[in-house]
Amino acid sequence: MARESVLEAEVLHSRPTLSVKLRRTWNRLVWTAILLGIPVGALAVVNLPYAPIRDPIAEEAPLLLLPSYISMDRNFRQASAALEAASQLIDQATAPSDLDQGEEKLKQAKASLDRLPTWVWSELPDTPYLSWYDWRLNPLGLNRARAEVGRLEAKLFQEKNAQTALAQAEQTLGAAMQQHQEAATSPEKQAALRVWQDALDQLQQIPDMTLAGRSAQQKLEAAQREFEAKGGLQTHESISLIEAAKDFAWQAANASQKPPHSVDHWQKVINLWKLAISRLEQVSRRDLAGYREAQKLLATYTMNLEIIKVRQQEEADATLAMQQAKAQIADLIKATSPDLQQFDRSYVVGQLQHIVNQLESVEPGTTAYQEAQQLLKSARAKLKQLQ
Repeated sequence: MARESVLEAEVLHSRPTLSVKLRRTWNRLVWTAILLGIPVGALAVVNLPYAPIRDPIAEEAPLLLLPSYISMDRNFRQASAALEAASQLIDQATAPSDLDQGEEKLKQAKASLDRLPTWVWSELPDTPYLSWYDWRLNPLGLNRARAEVGRLEAKLFQEKNAQTALAQAEQTLGAAMQQHQEAATSPEKQAALRVWQDALDQLQQIPDMTLAGRSAQQKLEAAQREFEAKGGLQTHESISLIEAAKDFAWQAANASQKPPHSVDHWQKVINLWKLAISRLEQVSRRDLAGYREAQKLLATYTMNLEIIKVRQQEEADATLAMQQAKAQIADLIKATSPDLQQFDRSYVVGQLQHIVNQLESVEPGTTAYQEAQQLLKSARAKLKQLQ
């Protein structure tokens, strides 16, 4: 019992001593943190990106700004490394995955460059006591880096568009091949070949300098050979000729509307029909489907051409008859006096009858027909008066 009392007394005596030691240690830590925190905090403040704070420090004690300078230089180094990797991946891409990796590197480079302030050149250290640091950041290098970012962004945009165009062309080409394979009739095959040709045109339009363009050229050669093996090129040529003939025929038919027309106008229509016929005559016999369609159109166009030639001849005859009738009327007026009693009736009647015959030969649907009818009415009335 006495021993326990002694131990308890020793414990109670040691507690104040331990508490004092802990308090002293804590105070030392607090003061150490304060003493270290004040300069560190001050250093952090002067390195903030605010000109009113940095400008005086940059002039008097630029060494204090060294942490921010080192951070800027580190960002520039990171940007340069990422930019170099992006340039190799994008400029020398061999697969779409290279472009994806290059795009990621480019984003990293751009993010590092964006962290560089625009005012850095006004205070970048250039003092002897800071010359020991291996600075990489400089105006020329930064401008080149930003220009390279712009170039790679433009190239990457072009590459992405080319990849999209290639995917669409491949999809169209695959659908056309499947459609041609399943086609049971000639019109169905022609429709498939037209889609096939569209796919070839799409492949040809992809820029050669892109990754997709180089891939497209390889696919284009193979697809073109197969297209020609199926008679696609010849069929496409026939389709082009037939479409051109239809265009000329449409123009000719449109120009024939709302007659009557002059001889010169009918000649223009004739020329258009001849152009349409000449295109149809160029369709090769080896293209059975195209040649068959061309021959059907040729029969129709030839008949239309002959009809227009007849209309032109009618217009020419009507114009000539009208001119002759007017000349005879003028001669008759000159040869007769105002007093009908002094006329040589037989001569006048004969001339009037000839004029009537001339006017009656003017066909309906000609430019001279309406005027001829008016003159014919007057001539018949005068002839009836003299008979």
